[in-house]
Amino acid sequence: MQYWLIKSEPDVWSIEKQKKAGKKGVAWDGVRNYQASNNLKKMKLGDLCFFYHSNIGKEIVGIVKVIKESFSDKTDKEKKFVAVQVRFAGQFKFPISLKKIKETRAISHLPLIKQSRLSVMSIDYKSWKIICKMGKIKS
Repeated sequence: MQYWLIKSEPDVWSIEKQKKAGKKGVAWDGVRNYQASNNLKKMKLGDLCFFYHSNIGKEIVGIVKVIKESFSDKTDKEKKFVAVQVRFAGQFKFPISLKKIKETRAISHLPLIKQSRLSVMSIDYKSWKIICKMGKIKS
């Protein structure tokens, strides 16, 4: 299993909307950056992703699970990019702000800080565990 972080502007697609999508989940589409698209292609069934509210909030708010591996992005007329299907897996009791991530030495190496515009990125297991502990998933 691998761990990832995916970003969405909450006024476009929020963790609440993701939760309402139910068991069938939703296509994570619209990614138009080649590095981010390559990361989508690497995602496997069952991989977990932090759900990050970008621009508004700038915080990790929950977790989604990959339920369908990469497929052609229906929103891409040129057929260059892919999407994955993700389903809501949990919400943090305490969202983890970008400021808090920057201040936490053990996770200050994350691409979220160094490549702030990248919308899909890999997260190492140690950082995943630290962030999950910080956020305390709601039951």
